[in-house]
Amino acid sequence: MYSLLIILEVFLMNWYIAKIVFGIHAENQTKKQFDEQLRLITARCPEEALLKARMIGIGEEDSFVNDRHQKVNWEFINVSELVPLKNLEDGVEVYSYIREMDEAKSYIKFVHHRAVELQMNARSSN
Repeated sequence: MYSLLIILEVFLMNWYIAKIVFGIHAENQTKKQFDEQLRLITARCPEEALLKARMIGIGEEDSFVNDRHQKVNWEFINVSELVPLKNLEDGVEVYSYIREMDEAKSYIKFVHHRAVELQMNARSSN
């Protein structure tokens, strides 16, 4: 009975994609690094989804020593995007980003290269 209630709750909740941004700071690091993560969130409303996404970000802050013996801080910055998903079905668009590029040919080449890598990885995982 309990599992049925959980299943019903999942289908009755609204789904969102949250972009959670982390700052990555390592000792002696000259370039600033940021990790942008897209996460699926279920919630009754956008305010609840935003709160849940922020709690995930805070909960995943971390400090550790990397393989070069440098202290690394993984710091939650904030949630920069929250997109409601209307339908959860095969092929539904879940995220879109339009890029403007000065050099289109190099970007298209990069996309084709990544597609070949994905295909090779998919074949090797079977």
